[in-house]
Amino acid sequence: MRLCTFCVAGDDVPVGRLGLSAGGRVCDVTALAADPARELPATMDAALADWARHAPRLRGLVDACPDSALRPEAGLAFLPPVPRPPTFRDFYAFEQHVKTARGHRGLDMVPQWYEIPVFYFSNPLVMVGHDRPVAPPPGCRELDFELEIGAVIGRGGRDLSPDTAENHIAGYCVLNDWSARDLQRQEMLVGLGPAKGKDFATGLGPWLVTPDELDDVKTDKGYDLVMTARRNGRELSRGNWRDIHFGFGEMLARASRGVDLHPGDVIGSGTVGTGCILELRPETAGGWLQPGDELELEIERLGILRNRIVAGS
Repeated sequence: MRLCTFCVAGDDVPVGRLGLSAGGRVCDVTALAADPARELPATMDAALADWARHAPRLRGLVDACPDSALRPEAGLAFLPPVPRPPTFRDFYAFEQHVKTARGHRGLDMVPQWYEIPVFYFSNPLVMVGHDRPVAPPPGCRELDFELEIGAVIGRGGRDLSPDTAENHIAGYCVLNDWSARDLQRQEMLVGLGPAKGKDFATGLGPWLVTPDELDDVKTDKGYDLVMTARRNGRELSRGNWRDIHFGFGEMLARASRGVDLHPGDVIGSGTVGTGCILELRPETAGGWLQPGDELELEIERLGILRNRIVAGS
């Protein structure tokens, strides 16, 4: 099942409409939810808040959405699937990225990285959807992308087990952890962060894809799915989800230790190997991102997240 949050011109649904991919078109679940007899959620937040009850009903619409509620994808404006998640934690789970990025700074891997999955909190209120413009923050001259997987929580919990925590995931998205490298570098010299280096945009979407759609390519800790990044049509990066060192079960277990996870929380995987200009080096990637660039991040079966860079303030 592939879900989305979307809006149309002149829409009066400020939080976005809940959509479901159905035969190349999008089923407008919000429109159907106006009939209380259907007992359908009107928004993504409502769906996630009672995921165990709503997921089977939504799945039943995949091949049975009334024609009156079907919309062509063209002309829809895709919002982030979860426009305003309660929290956003971003992990650091791909060894190749960590090792290469540290190596560029003359640093070896620290043993502690292999002991526990680590994360930082980022701003959950700056999520950016598919085909939306992204501007660098004030003072940034080194704008970068980070190609990641985002997991959205569908069932809350605390002190989860690594072996069963993935059962709490409603679905996965393409995630872009936009980064202002010069701001990030400056603040992290103090020993905290990243903060302002990330505090302006996070790309998410366009689809929330449920785990059952990926069962046939499941690996030990991830999925055998190719992850690519393209700048103005030129491929910059190619990696694979299967290479992840810490699986989402381990990440959720760590994130939930002594604290509750809530429906709608977003968990980022961290950057796949080669999945950013910092790792590739600007001299081989055509420099840092610039206004006018179009960036496409793609993960097999999850879709393409595309954004255009515009001038900042």
